[in-house]
Amino acid sequence: MTLTIDHFYILVGLLLSAVAIMNLVDRSNPRRVTTALFWGLYALLYLAGERMPPAAVGALMIVMALLAGFGGVKAGAPKALEPEARRASAARLGKRIFIPALLLPLVTVIGATVLKDVQIGALPMLDPAHLTLVSMGCGAIVALIAACWLTRATPLQGVREARRLIDAMSWAVVLPHILAVLGLLFSEAGVGKAVAHLTTTYIGLDSAFVAVAVYCIGMALFTIVMGNGFAAFPVMAGGVGIPVLIGVYGANPAVMAAIGMFSAYCGTLMTPMAANFNIVPAALLELPDKNAVIRAQIPSALPILIANIFLLYFLMNL
Repeated sequence: MTLTIDHFYILVGLLLSAVAIMNLVDRSNPRRVTTALFWGLYALLYLAGERMPPAAVGALMIVMALLAGFGGVKAGAPKALEPEARRASAARLGKRIFIPALLLPLVTVIGATVLKDVQIGALPMLDPAHLTLVSMGCGAIVALIAACWLTRATPLQGVREARRLIDAMSWAVVLPHILAVLGLLFSEAGVGKAVAHLTTTYIGLDSAFVAVAVYCIGMALFTIVMGNGFAAFPVMAGGVGIPVLIGVYGANPAVMAAIGMFSAYCGTLMTPMAANFNIVPAALLELPDKNAVIRAQIPSALPILIANIFLLYFLMNL
């Protein structure tokens, strides 16, 4: 049997179901019913989303957005080891505590390279269509096994820790998925064509450097607004990248796309909309300023964005 991405979707769905149940029975959670409903609906999308009508999936996402928007997703007080026990365990493990974290990328690389052509019977062992993701899923399982062995804990404790982290990140866990789809919706709605009309009408793109600057800065700005470079790319590529940089100035599509996405990532560093990158770490680290991560990243993001403009200008015809 080929190991596919669908098998890991089921595992994620089961994990989210466990998170929903744990929140439902946790009386310390002030919104335990709505929180459990949010994670239960998210689990349902993983477990049965492909077999549901698209309209039903969209309706579930709207319900989830309403639950999160009206403050229905809160964190409870999951059971955790006492601070003294955690310090004693950390002292006992020492640097070995990093082994599970290192196993995840190691197994991913091995699966995507060494095992990519391995077959069981006439079928590939790992799904070639999603080789890296399937390998990463295998790496996560191996890392969990290693963590349980090192810490002498049970897989149930791993589920509890997953629940604690998911509660800490809250609804922001869903944000990358929604924002990635948002770019496709913008593209289907004709936002890219509107951007092309505005830029060609009000900005003189008869200069290649100006066109490159508009493209790179636009990628960063749209990412700041939407919180995800994958959401910004269809808009700016359809509005400026393809018709102007490639169509007029003969830019290399690979270079245009790569540096464009790098410019989008500069926007990611500067926006609270990229909650999973900028707001969640501040919450997990219990920083007093929720925008502390963004403030620290802006001095790096702006010079890199400027460098990207010059890089794309000089490299786009290679």
